Amino acid sequence: MTETHTALLSTAYLGPVQYYSKLLRYPEIIIEQHENYPKQTYRNRCRILGGNGPLTLSIPVDKGPELKVKTKDVRIATAEDWQRLHWRTIVSAYNNSPFFPFYQDELAPFFHEKKWKYLLDFNLEIQEKVMELLEIDVQIKLSTEFIKEETEDMLDLREVIHPKKRRSKPDPHFSPEPYTQVFEEKFEFQPNLSVIDLLFNEGPESLSILEECFKE
Repeated sequence: MTETHTALLSTAYLGPVQYYSKLLRYPEIIIEQHENYPKQTYRNRCRILGGNGPLTLSIPVDKGPELKVKTKDVRIATAEDWQRLHWRTIVSAYNNSPFFPFYQDELAPFFHEKKWKYLLDFNLEIQEKVMELLEIDVQIKLSTEFIKEETEDMLDLREVIHPKKRRSKPDPHFSPEPYTQVFEEKFEFQPNLSVIDLLFNEGPESLSILEECFKE
């Protein structure tokens, strides 16, 4: 276990393996909700592996007329049926993976049965379900104000986990651990995809793989 007790993270839509390795290893997680919402991050997108290679699923957001909007106030755009489109893409990508039949009924309702107004609320609810499936038990809190910088007791990981490598900070505590992927006969191992790629391919072994990804 790391000496630091608390990790500060951004919110994430079906976050990558790196993100969930932090949820597993730190006893307390603080999710930043008072930041000015940035574009092109894992906050509203995830990467999965389809038959033609890695692809990105993005939740459309409506930031309104304001130039700066806090993450907690970002609304999901309603102009398109993104939930149906995302689930259809997920099914197409993972229908033949070993553990998709075991988890599909747990995740399908997030794409069919309910509409969410705010991005943060959706992210937190689906994250809670994924943590349940992975058997990750961690205390998660929302920031009460914008946290400017890390402290001795809190590690700031907000800019460490980013889909664009040139914009992410180094993470000496994470190294992707290869696992079987559904299209491995077509592509070399694709690291740090959405946690659902790991879950659908490895099932109960996912937790062990997450533990191996975390480096002391």
